[in-house]
Amino acid sequence: MDIRELITKSSKEQREALLNKEVSAVELTEEIYNHVERVDGEIGAYNSLTKDFAIDTAKKVDEKIKNGETLPPLAGIPLALKDNINLKSYPTTASSKILENFISPYDATVTKKLKNNFIPIIGKANLDEFAMGSSNENSAFKIVRNPWNKNKVPGGSSGGSAAAVAASEATVALGSDTGGSIRLPASYCGLVGLKPTYGRVSRYGLIAFASSLDQIGPITKTVEDAALLLNVIAGPDEKDSTSLSQTPPDFTKDLKNDLKGVKIGYIKELCSEGLSECVDAAIRKSIETYKSLGAEIVEISLPLIKYSIAVYYVIATAEASSNLARFDGVKYGYRTKNPENLYDMYVKTRAEGFGEEVKRRIMLGTYALSSGYYDAYYKKAQQLRRLIKQDFDNAFKKADILLSPTCPHTAFDIGSKVQDPLSMYLTDIATITANLAGIPAMNIPVGLDSEGMPIGLQLQADCLNECKLLNVAFKLEEAVQFNYSNPLKTLV
Repeated sequence: MDIRELITKSSKEQREALLNKEVSAVELTEEIYNHVERVDGEIGAYNSLTKDFAIDTAKKVDEKIKNGETLPPLAGIPLALKDNINLKSYPTTASSKILENFISPYDATVTKKLKNNFIPIIGKANLDEFAMGSSNENSAFKIVRNPWNKNKVPGGSSGGSAAAVAASEATVALGSDTGGSIRLPASYCGLVGLKPTYGRVSRYGLIAFASSLDQIGPITKTVEDAALLLNVIAGPDEKDSTSLSQTPPDFTKDLKNDLKGVKIGYIKELCSEGLSECVDAAIRKSIETYKSLGAEIVEISLPLIKYSIAVYYVIATAEASSNLARFDGVKYGYRTKNPENLYDMYVKTRAEGFGEEVKRRIMLGTYALSSGYYDAYYKKAQQLRRLIKQDFDNAFKKADILLSPTCPHTAFDIGSKVQDPLSMYLTDIATITANLAGIPAMNIPVGLDSEGMPIGLQLQADCLNECKLLNVAFKLEEAVQFNYSNPLKTLV
């Protein structure tokens, strides 16, 4: 297989080529960089590249193959790392001016695990500033464009990670998901995106947006790749107090199980009004496909889902207000020039360093936490969050997996929602509840709209049920046979 074709394939096909010595890990990595040089000027997926690290890792993989050593499943497979996850001695900017020149002094736990599995990290992927956004138009450095149509957004906040994989500038990627920031870009870019159970993956070394909602997860071309990458990054971590103590299973072990006896519940509130015609048709077709695969389909109601946007944006902005207080120009990051006094330095540093969306969310969160408003907003949102979780607990008594669109529509035009923040927030209506409830959820591509843009289906499972979730996704992927390499026709 030609190496330019090989970089468009899944990790499984690339691994076979490596083990059969059809290509070396160094050659594969160098070809990825050649491809990045060809196409990323148009896409904007990366904030920075880490070529010396990636090539050094690839050399280690080649040496192990030469010596006949057993390799981890993703050794030598090129990966894009979202630029809010620390990689020691390299920039971590969170796509913000306030961290523009910051060099990570330590590795995130997931990054250490990538290193231990000899996975070459190609570069740090662009994102909405501090992971705040649904379109990747909020980066302080450059807009990310969707490889399927460069006039469309890739989704956010992990838009750079998704665009890198969709454009084959990496084979797999890590993103972070606070309210859909893995699943939404995966939906818009025709990829698999998985948000694990809260605490399944350590957050140590992830720049915090909303600590009770954030979770790191994989963005890949196939369900099997997502399972393999989750195997690498999942597990307890003493450095993260919210990390779960359970030893994770092998997430690939149940992928190919049949679906007889599996109950899939479609969420009534998300599968009815407000969907574009193409999304509605794709969801209905997916339901019929599941029936043909032997699954039982039931209707599920989540009556409190109508409050989820309000609950999410109170809690998320409140936690963001607290987390971003550390960026004050004193300890690290950007500092304004020639301040008159300490207070002036604080004010000007933040005014100059933060973008408009980040400022908006800090102000909303500070207001929600302020004296006289805490009980009316933040406390009430936390009470509703508990009730939303109870809705899910009741739903999982009736169904093993919940099904809905990932987004009511497909990728929209760049610039079309910038002046309408509320409209932008509403794109997350189907995804944010999984973060509020702490449950695993994923996107799987199921078709194309009338403009040829990908349509995403969301699947959700109860806590710690990633194996069942991946199994149900894998069987649909087998049936749909989605062509994830379509964007390369316009890029290569």
